Amino acid sequence: MKKAFLLLISIMLLTSCGEEIKRKSMGAPFEVMLVCEDDVWDSTAGIAIEQVLDTPVPGLPQKETSFKVTRCNNDGFKITEQAFRNIIMVDISSSHSKCEFRFDRDIYASPQVVMAIYAPDNKSFGEFVTKNAHVIVDFFTEKEREYQIAELEEKHNKQAVSLMMQKFGCEMKIPSSISGYMQGENFLWFSDFNNPSKVETLSFAVYSYPYTSPENFSKEHFIHMRDSVMKENIPGGEPNSYIQTEAESVTLTDVAYNGKYMSVARGLWYMENDDMFGGGPFVSHSIVDEENGKVIVVEAFVYAPNKQKGGFMRKLEASLHTLKLPADLK
Repeated sequence: MKKAFLLLISIMLLTSCGEEIKRKSMGAPFEVMLVCEDDVWDSTAGIAIEQVLDTPVPGLPQKETSFKVTRCNNDGFKITEQAFRNIIMVDISSSHSKCEFRFDRDIYASPQVVMAIYAPDNKSFGEFVTKNAHVIVDFFTEKEREYQIAELEEKHNKQAVSLMMQKFGCEMKIPSSISGYMQGENFLWFSDFNNPSKVETLSFAVYSYPYTSPENFSKEHFIHMRDSVMKENIPGGEPNSYIQTEAESVTLTDVAYNGKYMSVARGLWYMENDDMFGGGPFVSHSIVDEENGKVIVVEAFVYAPNKQKGGFMRKLEASLHTLKLPADLK
């Protein structure tokens, strides 16, 4: 007992001498605590920041806003409000000579990010945030992705990691709640289709094919490969039904991922020959495995009738960002 007491005292002393322990942050995914005065919120400045945070989530069949906004003024920014993991502080004062951002981490809680936006007046604030809307949206979207990836590092489907390694020599972490899977030639499908208590179905598809030329990353080639792979490997609920891509909905974006070129496709899918089963959104990442001369495609897609789909999609897309190619695992 005496030894345990002395150990406890030692831990307390070490803690008091070291870095202050932050409390755990709060807030729903993609929820932002906006701190600004009432007169600012009711002005053109407030309209501008509200419109930025109201930006639609890309690639969905209907509009869903990027962020849920909870607001308070400076006097109301107290213990509970300070614990939010995403905070925007609006500081408009004639003492500021220009508009600018400042970013801080874990000021009041952890994990947490705080974006302060400074401006000399309401008009310049509105112009500044409108011009830099992508900075605000991308910053908090990326931070939310980091939170979700950190959770995946702690808890993920270990069998899926093993299957990915066996079939593709790659690694990707998916939520442990997605436990069902089917295999095909150069193909894996992970899904929670074996959970009868849920209306929505969350899925990942992983497949590969030989890399031949940059044309592999054209929109036409992507749709052709996706449709053929899905038709071959994922059966529908009715005879001769299968997943197809709504070609006109597809957008492709070129990005850098771990120093490599990657193509990100977003769009909608539907079930061919199945009037009872609808469709939903998908996001797909295509990247070249240079060691093996293959294109690796990892995709998340959702079926969630009569439900908002943005939260599901962004949670699943975080898993796609955990992909590691054979060269990354050395």
